[in-house]
Amino acid sequence: MNILNIVETAYRATLEEQDDTILWLSRALRNAGADLSVLLRASAVNYLAPQECPALEIGGAGIKHPARPPDDIAKLLEKGVRVFAVREDLEQRGIDADTCVGGVELISRGEIAALFDQHQQGWHW
Repeated sequence: MNILNIVETAYRATLEEQDDTILWLSRALRNAGADLSVLLRASAVNYLAPQECPALEIGGAGIKHPARPPDDIAKLLEKGVRVFAVREDLEQRGIDADTCVGGVELISRGEIAALFDQHQQGWHW
């Protein structure tokens, strides 16, 4: 089975967890032998931009290991996961593709349907 994980919402559960849930799940599935790709669209393209995620403390409760989405993307790529991002979504947010995580395949919105056709299942998050 060939899966396309479509990540649209950025920073989901990153206050509760030290990873983006879906990026973590994608890596775990890949480690278990799954054939999958990841598509970042809408606000999730922010994951590709260089960013510092400092430790956070609110009312004495702290997150000492905050999420580092660019590192998670790089680890997916190292595992052989194809990662795609919608070029127009980067442009709308003023994110320069040249400063983003290397190895991510940029596609236009018009190419999304063809990407769906290359996968047996699409999981939208």
